[in-house]
Amino acid sequence: MAVRKTIQVVPRARRTLTSLRNLGYDLRHAVADIVDNSVSADAATVHVTVHFDGTRSWIRISDDGRGMDAETLSEAFRYGSDREYNRAELGRFGFGLKSASTSQCRRLTVVSRADTPGATLEARQLDLDHIDEVDNWEIFDLAPDELPEPTRAVLGEASGTVVLWEGLDRVLRYQDPFGGWAKKQLIAHAEDIDQHLGMVFHRFLAGEVADREPLQITVNGTPVEAWDPFCRAEPSTSALQEEDMEVRSLDGNAIVHLRPFVLPNQNHFSSQAVWKRASGPKGWNRQQGFYIYRAERLIQSGGWCRLRAVDEHAKLARISLEFFPELDSAFGVNVAKASVTLPEELRKELTPLVTTWGRAADTAYRQKQRPPSPPPRRPRRSGAASASPAPTVRLSSGQPDPGHEQASSIRPTAFSPALANHRDVGTTSRVPEAAPLSARGALEAAASQAGESEALNRIMSALRTLSPEVAHDLGW
Repeated sequence: MAVRKTIQVVPRARRTLTSLRNLGYDLRHAVADIVDNSVSADAATVHVTVHFDGTRSWIRISDDGRGMDAETLSEAFRYGSDREYNRAELGRFGFGLKSASTSQCRRLTVVSRADTPGATLEARQLDLDHIDEVDNWEIFDLAPDELPEPTRAVLGEASGTVVLWEGLDRVLRYQDPFGGWAKKQLIAHAEDIDQHLGMVFHRFLAGEVADREPLQITVNGTPVEAWDPFCRAEPSTSALQEEDMEVRSLDGNAIVHLRPFVLPNQNHFSSQAVWKRASGPKGWNRQQGFYIYRAERLIQSGGWCRLRAVDEHAKLARISLEFFPELDSAFGVNVAKASVTLPEELRKELTPLVTTWGRAADTAYRQKQRPPSPPPRRPRRSGAASASPAPTVRLSSGQPDPGHEQASSIRPTAFSPALANHRDVGTTSRVPEAAPLSARGALEAAASQAGESEALNRIMSALRTLSPEVAHDLGW
């Protein structure tokens, strides 16, 4: 048999990388993809740092995991890197580090030290400006004195990995990147990252993943709090019958596990603060439905996957659907791990169950409500101290130690209790001071008294999108 003649056709680096920057990541999903690598490297702690400095702004994700030696680190920069993934790992495609990073920045630097005796610090850098110039698949092997300042001294003598994003052209899209508007948007991004990581990795943060110690994540020094979509700590939450369903895939058959929950209605929560936090980042109606987990990591948060419409009366139904990577092909998991498609055979089995769960949620929704107790009246005193401030998330000042960063503050959001009582200090541009507490408090109290707290949550969410400056001034 004659040997067929072949011609090697190598993709053009410049145009291919430009295309790969558009794989569907937004900032929060890109950061989560880097944290996936930290989790796979058995990191106990991950620090996310968001630093504002105009065009020199940067984002850094560092961990104390196993780290990488020189060969492994170089291979990690290859698109479609060649390595084996075990069943519990969050990675899959060999694209995450590169595609997630370049979706947000033009220069990616990774510094790592393996957890082996005598291991040295290794550093590689992917620079899109350089690739645009040479049109070749090249990365830089950095010497110790070439390391970017934000990566120096982060690891000390320990093992771990530091990922640095510079040239944030997809994050800071403003005519004046040093201006107040650019800074406010980076502040909002940091808050969004905090919320997203608390939701996506809530099982890891809460110590619910087998054979793992609880994961610790910080955003600019503020611990990320786990957000349990199912409010299992609430005595009135109902756990319905669990189900196991077999699904076929290209890698063989595997089991999908379902755990449905019906949350209590507003006046059966232990407190209004807990009810408000339970609403999630998208609000009660949009958080109903399926919470889809791949290897214990949340991929989809809410939605009925076209099995039914979003309904006010079903908003208390939330269902955990869990599978492992052997079913990736069946669920159509994408590179960004941001969406899935239910297999058709599973959809048919779920249809009658969704109806049952919707009815149970409707029953809970219509339960006789206890009237909320009016808040105690307090005399107004000039200069009176408010409640103790919650932990804060701040913009970084650029200090290399991720646990001791002095920074400009981030405004609170309605969803994350870790983000509150923030002020701006020592940076190029200024964030307006918070509105008086009475303005925000009066609006929330009036909404509660009128039974429209949920409507106010939706208004707050829309206001942060349509007019962030006004929402910012109101303390939202």
